[in-house]
Amino acid sequence: MRRLLLVAATVTAAALAATAGSALSQDAKMNFFVTSVGSGKGADLGGLKGADAHCASLAEAAGVTGKTWHAYLSSSTEDARDRIGKGPWFNAKGEKIADDVASLHGDANGITKQTALTEKGEMVNGRGDKPNRHDMLTGSKPDGTKIADQTCGDWTMSGAEGVAMMGHHDRTGLDDSAAAKSWNSSHASRGGCSQEALKGTGGDGLFYCFAVE
Repeated sequence: MRRLLLVAATVTAAALAATAGSALSQDAKMNFFVTSVGSGKGADLGGLKGADAHCASLAEAAGVTGKTWHAYLSSSTEDARDRIGKGPWFNAKGEKIADDVASLHGDANGITKQTALTEKGEMVNGRGDKPNRHDMLTGSKPDGTKIADQTCGDWTMSGAEGVAMMGHHDRTGLDDSAAAKSWNSSHASRGGCSQEALKGTGGDGLFYCFAVE
């Protein structure tokens, strides 16, 4: 009996050690993810401050601590590209997304459906999946700068009014245009800033988070 208990304890300890090692590895590497859930209130994220807090909360729940997180969102006074640090950035599996701000906004960045993972390391539904969730809130032009009046009132609106620019994390759309394949500036929301409006074009109120180090 004692021998069985000893074996069980050893196996449990080994499993815990492996889990801890994995968490530490993720802590050191992951500094980019797509939110697994939105605010639940459409594009009302509580402003940039609320969006940043949402990023931090999801990361901490996933076991990633000790990092300062910012949402990739532009506002009437800020450009998304200036909010995310200098890079390089890696997803939850340690895959490189981009070396720096310039490469992130160039054609060679590593954002695809397979790499734009959530804080849990899970893939997000894209075009062709049910439900489609590929629309990411950004309020930005392709170069990461703000678009006037396309930020749903600086991320405080959730009704039939307002517009938000969105990108496609899976780099696919209705055609082969540059906009359809853009991760950060594909098309504006239709029908306002509500959860229902965002879902209507293939979204769910999700957005990108970057650690600022």
